[in-house]
Amino acid sequence: MDAQELYEQLKKIQEARGYRFNADMSLTMPLMRSLLANRERYGYMACPCRLASGTFDSDRDIICPCEYRDADLDEFGSCFCGLYVTDEWNKKPELRTTVPERRPPEKLLAALGKK
Repeated sequence: MDAQELYEQLKKIQEARGYRFNADMSLTMPLMRSLLANRERYGYMACPCRLASGTFDSDRDIICPCEYRDADLDEFGSCFCGLYVTDEWNKKPELRTTVPERRPPEKLLAALGKK
């Protein structure tokens, strides 16, 4: 599977659930390629914008779509990566802002191999 095929497959699933991808394909397609690379590397599609530990149970919260996506969309109109966005975010660039990391520090430390 290549990035375009993954995009088409996920788009059907996610749009049926009311989610949208970033309309900027210069951002979206590299993220799709990174998801595929993480699936090859780890066996699951860890968020390409976060440090994964490589252990499924430790990374469960950042398997795309991550568990932080909905809160990010509700508050900022975009997820941390900018892959998932609201319709309004796609239409109004002036609304765009940096999305802060919601992942708890202990999860970040675990990904770094520190307890």
